[in-house]
Amino acid sequence: MTPYAKMAQTAIAAVSRLAEVYHLHQQVKLSSGEIAESRKMPKPVVAKVLTILSQSGLVQGLPGPGGGYWLARDPGTISFYEVVHLFERQDENDRCPMGPGYCGTGTHCPLHADMVQILEQNTQFLRNCNFARFVGWNPQNSA
Repeated sequence: MTPYAKMAQTAIAAVSRLAEVYHLHQQVKLSSGEIAESRKMPKPVVAKVLTILSQSGLVQGLPGPGGGYWLARDPGTISFYEVVHLFERQDENDRCPMGPGYCGTGTHCPLHADMVQILEQNTQFLRNCNFARFVGWNPQNSA
């Protein structure tokens, strides 16, 4: 359903899960295993994504018993763009459906203007959408 690669999708899923349990006055921690299980994703991929998210400052974590991960900021201040940008290449020259040698390095292909518009709309969506949408959301109650 998303046009993003596996790592970016996993990152969105992990941050959205942490947003679901976010509490302003209480630090709710989840392990990478708990996040992976709740989202039906492989634990090693989730662990790798959480490490990158932690290095970027979007999440914080503590190792060992009683440890886990939590959002470093209020989910309303974390945009989808911040998360996706960590895992997706932003090189527009690689996005031409005609292949290298067009759109940026040569003549624009027939789809150039449409593709630029779609990319701009997607970027705008990512910048304007934040993870507050998931606060208090329970997937079992939404079916």
